[in-house]
Amino acid sequence: VLDIEQGRVTTSVGVNEEDSEDTINTFSLSPDNEKIISNHRSGLLKLWNWRDGSLVKQWKSIHKGPVSQLAFSKDGVLLASGGTDSSIRIWDLQHQACTHNLRGAQGVISVVQFYSNMVFAAGDDAVIRAWNYSTGRQQLALSGHFSKVTALVFHEDTNQLLSCGRDRVIILWDLPSGTTVRTLPVFEGLEGLVLLPPKFRLPGFKKKVKGGIHVAAAGERGVVRIWEVTEGLEVFTQSNSLVSKATEEGGLAIVQLLFNVERCSLAIISADHNIIIHQLATFVCEKQLVGFSDEVLDLALLGTGGCYLAVATNSTDIKLYNMKDMGCQLLRGHTDLVLTLAAAPSNPSLLLSGAKDNSVRLWLMDPESHAAKCVGVGSRHTLSVGSVALSQLSASFFLSVSQDLCLKLWKIPKKLNSDEVQILNVDVTEIAHDKDINSVSVSPNDKLIATGSQDKTAKLWSVEGLTLLGVLRGHRRGVWCVRFSPVDQVVLSSSADCTIKLWAVSDLTCVKTFEGHDSSVLRAEFISQGMQLITAGADGLLKLWNIKTSECMTTLDDHDGRIWALAVSRDESLLISGGSDSNLVLWRDVTEKRREEAEEARQKLILEEQELANLVKSDQLLSALKLALTLDRPLQVLRIIQEVLKQGQEGLQDTVRQLESDQKAALLKNATVWNCNSKNCHPAQVRQLLACSVLSEAFNRADVLNCGDTEFGLQ
Repeated sequence: VLDIEQGRVTTSVGVNEEDSEDTINTFSLSPDNEKIISNHRSGLLKLWNWRDGSLVKQWKSIHKGPVSQLAFSKDGVLLASGGTDSSIRIWDLQHQACTHNLRGAQGVISVVQFYSNMVFAAGDDAVIRAWNYSTGRQQLALSGHFSKVTALVFHEDTNQLLSCGRDRVIILWDLPSGTTVRTLPVFEGLEGLVLLPPKFRLPGFKKKVKGGIHVAAAGERGVVRIWEVTEGLEVFTQSNSLVSKATEEGGLAIVQLLFNVERCSLAIISADHNIIIHQLATFVCEKQLVGFSDEVLDLALLGTGGCYLAVATNSTDIKLYNMKDMGCQLLRGHTDLVLTLAAAPSNPSLLLSGAKDNSVRLWLMDPESHAAKCVGVGSRHTLSVGSVALSQLSASFFLSVSQDLCLKLWKIPKKLNSDEVQILNVDVTEIAHDKDINSVSVSPNDKLIATGSQDKTAKLWSVEGLTLLGVLRGHRRGVWCVRFSPVDQVVLSSSADCTIKLWAVSDLTCVKTFEGHDSSVLRAEFISQGMQLITAGADGLLKLWNIKTSECMTTLDDHDGRIWALAVSRDESLLISGGSDSNLVLWRDVTEKRREEAEEARQKLILEEQELANLVKSDQLLSALKLALTLDRPLQVLRIIQEVLKQGQEGLQDTVRQLESDQKAALLKNATVWNCNSKNCHPAQVRQLLACSVLSEAFNRADVLNCGDTEFGLQ
């Protein structure tokens, strides 16, 4: 359950269930907004109270196969379930009893809705049928669609039904007569249809739109269109859609539409699991909620202080997150999957992206509104762009590498206008490698370029004219990543041979090899002023290396698949990783915090040891014994017991009697060790006293717990 204003998950239903693999097929919200009913792979129907996430009831659906649709009656007393077995079942929710099994539909049930005293449903035969849910008899069969029916909307004032489907039409039906009033061709397969209020505002209209029957519809085009159905007029077409058009005819772009009457806003649910909320009067995007990221392919931090995170996933859109509240905006422009991202430290408002559509794009973030827009497009590659890099000092040029084996250097225009998309031109092109190029990097002084390829080599180039300076050979498999050190004349390369190598720029020799990964090393970054490395492997492990000693200092395990992406904040306090498990993991540097905690613990220990010495000196033996046991100082405990024994056996008994149970247990453990040495035989006498005391306390506790059973036995 999401809070729309904050964009945060407030409640999760079913997270504490024992069977985590019992996936949800479909769910529905009750009319009073208090209950959720869900159908699961196990065939169970579960009724939940969503506010506290508690399970109210559960029962078997008795459908022969999964349930595809669920709908509540208007009063919330009945439930209709439509299954893949062509049946619709009516349930009395109070008793979880199936009152009717409605037959007549064919194939998978695609829609189910209650209206008046009837339940409407449609299956693969595209016929809309209605049954009286009290008698179970079929009342209507509306034939007019020729493909899957995807949505039903009822107009109560006129007692009419509107339906849409993948046959590219909206049909208006008269329910009393069961006839077609109008068939409206919309020339796209529709997935969502909502009825709009009698009066509402739209962009470009001076007055409120009123009169007639207005609906909002959306489908494979990825835009919302508003129609007046009785006249068959298209009133409005969305021009600022953030949803990409379906890649093929009959594909999915928008899969559902929701309308909120109180907020007067439309929620668009896209095929790539995003929820986009638009204000109806202006069609301004109010909120973008990302439901699923798929594989995280690359990351880049931009904005002042790195407060925004750009994420490339298995999508044509770039997701730009605000790191403060994880609010998201979608950057739409590429026509195929975005593969790579890069940001420039010299210009934190600039973002560079490369994609499978063979193009690179420059994006500029507005410093006030923080909205990012595309300001430049370059389309000079002939195959997918696999990696990009921006110049470090001035953000005056950038580089791109591609499956077409080319390395290209592009000049960035001096003036970038967010209202205009400029065509970017290539300055220099070189055929760089014999196989796919996986990585490109620019040196901190903008003089050198490094590339890494599947041909097992890394190469160094001069920025001036892309002159080849040398080839770095030594890896046994393809090179996945190359990076320059921020402080030394060194370049690193990580490879599918499970190693990371450091190369001297001056003579192109390998100066260090790091071994420790058990699978391909996909990404690597310098941190801690070039003194450490952080590397990411195909096994989901992150490793932190000390360059001076070549030792792996720690291994971080929080991913369940390949780690494709790493991003390090400029102050190196934050590390972000992403991979094939669709997770973004934020790691914070706690080195300083742990150092402070260790120092605090050391200072506390010094004070406690001083206090212990003071207690012994002042002959406060009981307090000294308790503190010595707490600090786990066996020798000091022995000396204190020896001092107590000098006061006689009674003094020892009194001291033991005043100890807590855990302190007695610690003292007994020490006495057991002393008993092994004849020199300590006298202090070890405390063992007998402690054994008796501990056993006595144990018996007393047992008597209290079992007193009821004992009395029962005496009867």
